[in-house]
Amino acid sequence: MTPRTHARHADLRHDDRRRTFPALEPLAGEDFASSWWGNAWVEALEDTALDAARLARGRAYASRGHVDAITVTPGRVVAYVHGSRPRPYRTEIRLRTLSDDDWDDFLAAAAARPDHIAALLDKDVPHALATVADLLPAAGDLIPDCSCPDDGYPCKHAAALCYQTARILDEDPFVLFLMRGMGEREILASLSHRNATRSAAERTTASSAAPLPTVAADECLARDRLPPVPPPFPAPAHPGRPPAYPHAPGAPDPLALDLLATEAATRAHTLLTTGADPTAGLTEWQDAVRLAAAHPGSGLTASTRALYRDLAAATGRSTTDLARAVAAWRQGGLRALAVLEEPWDPPAGPFDRARPALTAADFPHFRPWRNRLSTRTLQLRFGRDGLWYGYESDADHEDWWPRSTPDADPVGALTALLGR
Repeated sequence: MTPRTHARHADLRHDDRRRTFPALEPLAGEDFASSWWGNAWVEALEDTALDAARLARGRAYASRGHVDAITVTPGRVVAYVHGSRPRPYRTEIRLRTLSDDDWDDFLAAAAARPDHIAALLDKDVPHALATVADLLPAAGDLIPDCSCPDDGYPCKHAAALCYQTARILDEDPFVLFLMRGMGEREILASLSHRNATRSAAERTTASSAAPLPTVAADECLARDRLPPVPPPFPAPAHPGRPPAYPHAPGAPDPLALDLLATEAATRAHTLLTTGADPTAGLTEWQDAVRLAAAHPGSGLTASTRALYRDLAAATGRSTTDLARAVAAWRQGGLRALAVLEEPWDPPAGPFDRARPALTAADFPHFRPWRNRLSTRTLQLRFGRDGLWYGYESDADHEDWWPRSTPDADPVGALTALLGR
């Protein structure tokens, strides 16, 4: 790259990383966002706020158009907000920018799927992309600051700026990308380069691949004999990818659709290549737990909360039941889920030897009940697989949650539970 080209690229990068939006008109309705990412921004603000009254005043300020032009740069949103005094207050919201590795992961995931690129060009953000690099803010990610004397967190001026910013994000999700550190033209240029590189590699691979077996037409038309049936096409190396599902009022949750379609493609690929369905023997509840456990996160984001809510409702359980079962599944899969849900009477042997072993290790206060040994806050459960599973609860609440890694030795399981 020549010095002149480098300077031109730097100027493009600089211009692309600062956008100013004129003051928005007063809001006629009550909703500042209709997109799922705009609502995620609002939820991050409201989940962080310490005072609902300040939030309400901030909503009113934003609705009445008290927020002047908004300037967005990487890691920062700034505007002047009019309050009760004649002079407006300088207000800003700060948030973390993504690292180079995070952006590389995001761009690689987007470039790998033409439907994701098409969605971005259409100003839509697929759920699967948003979770690749934690683009959406969670509670505590938005840091407000204001020149007003109010020490609320946030003050009503910062809350007004957040609500008004949601309207901008609703129209153009690339503003969110800019907040996280990369401008629109920079993203599109990178995606174009990656897509061209990927297409060239695929063409090279296709041209070097061995031709598929065929049958000559004259052999097929010969009356005296039929040609042998050609072998089936080779199975693809990886499962297919589902399309990007848009968010629409009244439609199923896009994350749930993406998850179910991905699961179906994976199961079909496994069945095609091995002849076995790995989930065929699961009950509806067990499969719901497996699906929830496979999803990253722990129910903190709006999309994950919706997934847990829908899976729990479909199986007639509560979201707490599902979260507890997910913790068990991550502890040891189907066997650990059985330990959570099925008390049983173990035969004499390892279970009977557990209490003397715990006493010898200076843990004498465990009480037995069926396959469980408990104190007020700790519990060990003996599984049918011969492993001990650790559980914890608040004192005297009998609200047991799976913790730590299973162990064939009860003392080892307890040591892992205590973090020793």
